[in-house]
Amino acid sequence: MLFTIQKDKLLHAISIIERVVGKKESLPVLSCVLLEGGKDFSVRATNLESGIQVVIPMEIKEKGMIAVPVVVFHQTLKSIIGEKVVLKVEGGNLLIESKGSKTLIKAIPHNEFPPLPNIESKNGVDISRYSLLSALQSVVYAASPSMIRPELGSVFISIHKERILCVATDSFRLAEKSIQQKNPTEAEFLIPLKHVTELIHILERTPDEKVTLVSEESQFVLRGQGVEFTSRITDAQFPNYKEILPKVFSTEATLLKSDFSEMLRKARVFSGSEQRVGLHVYPKKKVFDATAQSAAIGEMSDSIDAALTGDDVDINFNIGYLADGLSSIESDSITLGFSGPGRPLVIRGASDQSFTYLVMPLNR
Repeated sequence: MLFTIQKDKLLHAISIIERVVGKKESLPVLSCVLLEGGKDFSVRATNLESGIQVVIPMEIKEKGMIAVPVVVFHQTLKSIIGEKVVLKVEGGNLLIESKGSKTLIKAIPHNEFPPLPNIESKNGVDISRYSLLSALQSVVYAASPSMIRPELGSVFISIHKERILCVATDSFRLAEKSIQQKNPTEAEFLIPLKHVTELIHILERTPDEKVTLVSEESQFVLRGQGVEFTSRITDAQFPNYKEILPKVFSTEATLLKSDFSEMLRKARVFSGSEQRVGLHVYPKKKVFDATAQSAAIGEMSDSIDAALTGDDVDINFNIGYLADGLSSIESDSITLGFSGPGRPLVIRGASDQSFTYLVMPLNR
């Protein structure tokens, strides 16, 4: 293998794949990147459950393939001053040459590198890269960090003829983001949380305006220009969450998101380790209050302006759960829909109905 490449292009490729590189000490090859010079130059990484390939179109002088530890390779590239680097195989190892620099990195036999899944299906759905990234970021925090219940430790993607839904829940709160677009096919699949974070990392660094989603049996693929990411799909059934979404509300409050966020920020200080906040909504008295207290710190009671309708309600929530969903709401005003004591709260943007956030109350 022998060719010359722009250092920045190579560093960018490494920045895209670095989250996917495995860390199993029992399989050292998983901590490597596979560099291949063929028709073009490609960089690959896998952790056995997900894999990625980045292709950089260029002229290859001598074809070849080599696997080297990603950490050593990345640090070496960052330390190089020159704008271009020459990569070549010498004595079975990787030689990197640049202006005033020469580095030899010990390689691992590339035939030990696991092959990436090859999914030929063309039944994919094209989607705006930014829309997919925004949707995943809007819901990923609501997934459970545990895989004890794999359906809760994943993000659910549901592709319909007129929209794409991204949904996550840990049973205490639920976030749903809708992307309105026409699709040629329908599909539903679950992506494990750790692979969703890899996917977000990739989407943040991929310049493509559009990407393609493909699901087939146990695998999910994201394709972009020069980038292909593959992940296993969770073998589980996502909860029928539509059943727990309230259809009507006994109490509704419309208020500024910034006011509510600031109220929760102050309540967090006074709530102590319990992180409990009480919301007290009295429409007839035009009162929207929040209270929090801690024996070690003190107590607070704040009111904010809100347009209120319905019945009086006193209900407690975890502050973090309430606050987590606010950054995913794009409108300045929000609507809080209460369905009664002990029942879930639904938060939506007053001018943006594409995002729905449900939070379960705390027991008294």
